[in-house]
Amino acid sequence: MTMTLTPTIRHDRPARVAQAGPHRTVAERADRPARPLRVAFVIDRLSRAGTESQLLALIRHLDRRRVEPLLCLVNGQDEASRALEPDDVPILRLNMHSFHKPCVVREGWRFVQFLRQQRVDIVQTYFQDSTYFAVPLARLAGVRRIVRVRNNAGYWLTPIHHWLGRIMGRLVDVTLTNCHRARAELLRAEGVLPEKVVVLENGVDLERFLASSPTDLHGRTGTIHIGVVANLRPVKALDLLIEAAADLAGRYPQLIFQVAGEGEDRPRLERLIAERGLGRRFQLLGSVSDVPAFLARQDIAVLCSHSEGMSNALLEYMAAGRAIVATAVGACQRLIEPEVHGLVVPPGDPAALTAALQRLLTNPGLAKRLAVAARERVRSQYSRQAMVRRFEEFYRRLYRGRLHLRPLLRQLRTLTR
Repeated sequence: MTMTLTPTIRHDRPARVAQAGPHRTVAERADRPARPLRVAFVIDRLSRAGTESQLLALIRHLDRRRVEPLLCLVNGQDEASRALEPDDVPILRLNMHSFHKPCVVREGWRFVQFLRQQRVDIVQTYFQDSTYFAVPLARLAGVRRIVRVRNNAGYWLTPIHHWLGRIMGRLVDVTLTNCHRARAELLRAEGVLPEKVVVLENGVDLERFLASSPTDLHGRTGTIHIGVVANLRPVKALDLLIEAAADLAGRYPQLIFQVAGEGEDRPRLERLIAERGLGRRFQLLGSVSDVPAFLARQDIAVLCSHSEGMSNALLEYMAAGRAIVATAVGACQRLIEPEVHGLVVPPGDPAALTAALQRLLTNPGLAKRLAVAARERVRSQYSRQAMVRRFEEFYRRLYRGRLHLRPLLRQLRTLTR
């Protein structure tokens, strides 16, 4: 039975769409095909959050001579998600609002047919729901290799998520994560075999951020901006920054705090801002489309989260050359050597956060030195080009079945800008 996908794949744009046909057997695909590898990325929907931004950047920069990306959105019918869709890849939009409705069978069959007709070689899933949905169906469709991505320490996962995670960890070929802290948590909580968990670190598009000069507070008499790029969620601990702002506001009347991001924690944060009498001194700007322009207006950038993987925002702060204060979570201390590339404080400690901000405000020389060093570090080790090459090499070795962890990690480390 052949099923047309014309209504579900975007044909209003130039996409490399394969002709429909029977899926090849494993024996027929024992070696790498002469054509580029086809990798289908499966995610709930698109947004401007960190994981989604990294995925879109990867899709944009992959060398199409080596890897042809496809995109499946499990629940990507809304306009905000559609507006972020890339222009040059086949896209399957499903309509999965719940796993408890009959539509799951229909949408699952559409997904299987999509994988077969597009002759997908590798499926890569993001987030729990997309993983639970896509991994078993990709096995049913005969996809050669399956990858799941877990880019956080799983601070919010329930026992049922850990149970399902253990099952998924056995069904996939590899679990990818972007920092060693998240890898260690996967090994501890889900019992994943060490050789099946690979760390591929994020990268940042340096060219977007180089227009701004590094932080320089020398002789500054006007407004000083302290900024954050973060979704408004409890894990981002923006209430700690509000406490620090209330402490510093009386001593530094020129300070303005700004947060670029939106989320469910906005009402609580607005109440805290009002209670601390900060008014316009602490601004929640909502979603910001031009992050480089936002960071160019900031003098100091803050990451105050309780938990992170490898923070996309932190990489952007470094690329923009901002003086940084960050909590010691996730990959923070791998990215930032304390006192060299930024100031690092314990999570959940508003007094330490306040003291670190005050150090930068009273020591412009330190702020500038840290900002310059942070930009140089991200330029030398965390470029977008290096990240994409790591993924391309990973896909090549995974497809060929030669994914031995230690040799792979040694080779990936040699891939620089």
